[in-house]
Amino acid sequence: MRAIPMIVPALAALSGTALAHHSFSMFDMKKDVTAVGVVSDFRWTNPHAWMHVDITDAKGTKATWALEMTSPNTLVRSGWRRSSFKPGDKVTVTYHPLVNGKPGGALVKVVLPSGTVLENR
Repeated sequence: MRAIPMIVPALAALSGTALAHHSFSMFDMKKDVTAVGVVSDFRWTNPHAWMHVDITDAKGTKATWALEMTSPNTLVRSGWRRSSFKPGDKVTVTYHPLVNGKPGGALVKVVLPSGTVLENR
């Protein structure tokens, strides 16, 4: 019976850490940007998968955009696979950009040349 009072504070401490993990304040969640690019890297990792896409802007400047996604477990439920992309694949991505203007963001969806749409949800 003495163990129960000790478990409650421990669980409360851990739940705060879990809830604090996800903050989207670094992304402009009200803005969607769509761009065409080439996948340079696709990382199927926990706690978040990542896609790096080489995007050339209107001025001809190429930059590699780091696009954060949800966990692989969640992506699988939305139709994604570890093999969904490989370097060199041409894609159209929609993302919420970083508020600091650096080349990165939170991926919303990606469209393959075949027209297949994979959403980050």
